Amino acid sequence: MRPTKVENELPLSREATLRLYPNVSFGQNIVIGKDVEIGAETVIGHNVVVHDGCKIGRRVRIDDGCVLGKLPLRSKVSAVTRDVVLQSTNIGDDCLIGSHAIVYRGASISQGVLLADLATVREETTIGEWSIIGRGVAVENQVHIGLRCKIETGAYITAMSTIGDYCFVAPEVTFTNDNYVGRSDERFKHFGGVKMERGARVGANATVLPGITIGRDALVAAGSVVTHPVAPLTIVLGGPARPIRAVPVEQRLDPVTQAVTICEGA
Repeated sequence: MRPTKVENELPLSREATLRLYPNVSFGQNIVIGKDVEIGAETVIGHNVVVHDGCKIGRRVRIDDGCVLGKLPLRSKVSAVTRDVVLQSTNIGDDCLIGSHAIVYRGASISQGVLLADLATVREETTIGEWSIIGRGVAVENQVHIGLRCKIETGAYITAMSTIGDYCFVAPEVTFTNDNYVGRSDERFKHFGGVKMERGARVGANATVLPGITIGRDALVAAGSVVTHPVAPLTIVLGGPARPIRAVPVEQRLDPVTQAVTICEGA
């Protein structure tokens, strides 16, 4: 069944909402904007706001207090937020959106993503299928996150970052994008987020400086400060982080199955 799209006039009464979206379960105090599509068997909790043009797939769960399709605020001195025409917010089939999560207009959330309580996903951001975005994670604008990634509680993913498929980011990790720390006009020429290649992992409380690439299947140890690129299949540790050894074979992703390799006798 195709999602129901309704060109409605606000405000909608509860009775009108139930009539227009007959295959959707609604809580109390729901606000639904214009031209919103909602797929069958979706469950929406209390006090949820769905702004104009949002597209929500089938079997989606949206918990209490969520805001979908929020327009960004742009300060006159903002360094990264852009004045652009944003596409609609897209939430794929089978997604789970936790309480008080915020998904901005122009974000695209693929099938099966779990976006936990209090998480924020900014505009012009994409999240791949079956990824997990933990409680209180902040994903800034112009970010791409691949499929089956795990971004854990309280991580900060700065603007213009790219996270490849099957990556892992532990709690309280911080990505940065401004080497000039907010001073001088020169910084505007050099903004750049962090790039994680397929299967890369970053341990808890690590900080990664702007423009750094963490190579395929590499591992950044907990608490490290990453100031230089990390080679593929390498473990780095410390502040500044330095290579200490290769990633064990049994922890590497198999290039064919994309699964963790299990080696007998390892």
